Amino acid sequence: MNNRKLSLAAKIVIALVAGVMFGIIANLFFSTGINEGISKWILSPLGDMFLRAIKMLVVPLVLCSLICGVASIGDIKKLGRVGVKTIIYYVFTTALAISLAMAVANVIKPGIGTNLSIQTAEKVETATPPFIMDMFVNMIPTNPIEAMVKGDMLQIIVFAILFGMCITLIGKKGETLLDMISQINEVLLKMITVIMLTAPVGVFALISKVIMFQGIGALLPLLKYFMTVILSLILQALIVYGTALKVLGGLNPIKFFKKFWPVMLVAFSTSSSNATIPVSLETCEEKLGASRSVASFTIPLGATINMDGTAIMQGVATIFISQLVGVNLTIHEMLMVVLTATLASIGTAGVPGAGIVMLSMVLQQVGLPVEGIALILSVDRLLDMLRTAVNVTGDAVCTTVIARQEGE
Repeated sequence: MNNRKLSLAAKIVIALVAGVMFGIIANLFFSTGINEGISKWILSPLGDMFLRAIKMLVVPLVLCSLICGVASIGDIKKLGRVGVKTIIYYVFTTALAISLAMAVANVIKPGIGTNLSIQTAEKVETATPPFIMDMFVNMIPTNPIEAMVKGDMLQIIVFAILFGMCITLIGKKGETLLDMISQINEVLLKMITVIMLTAPVGVFALISKVIMFQGIGALLPLLKYFMTVILSLILQALIVYGTALKVLGGLNPIKFFKKFWPVMLVAFSTSSSNATIPVSLETCEEKLGASRSVASFTIPLGATINMDGTAIMQGVATIFISQLVGVNLTIHEMLMVVLTATLASIGTAGVPGAGIVMLSMVLQQVGLPVEGIALILSVDRLLDMLRTAVNVTGDAVCTTVIARQEGE
């Protein structure tokens, strides 16, 4: 086949399918010792190198692109308008996602007739919901350099927005500095393109390692729960996002998904919203046509506070665990779940496994046993990959809708 015809996206799909097949074969036919050796010497290093290469760019890219984006908006009123619209959109879709998930779970009833017992589950680490005012206080960094070292995205975003605004306010004096930051931004975007050439190898390694150790056997007792989460994620992506694109943005959802699905594959294989920021930013600007000033604001913010896929898992898992222990949640308790999960998603890092920390907060809020989390951990790695793909899609939908509304 002609090399030009086989696009990077096609290569990633081939790597993904090959990784799944290799993982299944290894799980069924190789001994644990051989699998551990393959993972230790080949898959883990390759997968981790790809992940680290992408993560290496997250902080500098978010900082530079956000400063450039805010400074290029120029008008502080317009920046405020874009910011308010973005936050309202993210909070609304997260609340909608968890409500949809709970409705689907109440219809399918994944916990009824499932042969699992909470009593045998092991102890799980718990977390308490953050106090809402603390979240606002902690958004402001006392040391921006420390925030960058730690990768605290919310603090980096606040610092970058303020920095960009002040470049605009000092006018002509700030132009040289802005040009320099813009040039650094261009270099970082080119680095993404170079790193993405290794994506097929990274995707193969990451997915085959998960399947190799998880196996298909882990799915069987939890198949009903697994399928309920997947159905809810599909409904969110197609109906909620499709409607938002069509109604709010006047855009064609099919065209959007055609251009964006390679990013969904990267999100799927890395399980990290933050790791997908560089690829997502590049796609929103270059393929979806959103302006840099909007995309560089909405994408990093979305990766930090917009967790629709994670909220869906929370909703289904809460209903699933309540059905396992025979507790009927009242309307008031379900509303508490929606509120807690929406607030928790704002303060949760976009890294693999963050959803489990959030789930412990939600379960405690409505008095359900946190031990139930141990039961769903066996399939959570696979679901984490799927919900990350939905998380980043939600960010891109918001970006294109707002860019369209702003005429950008």
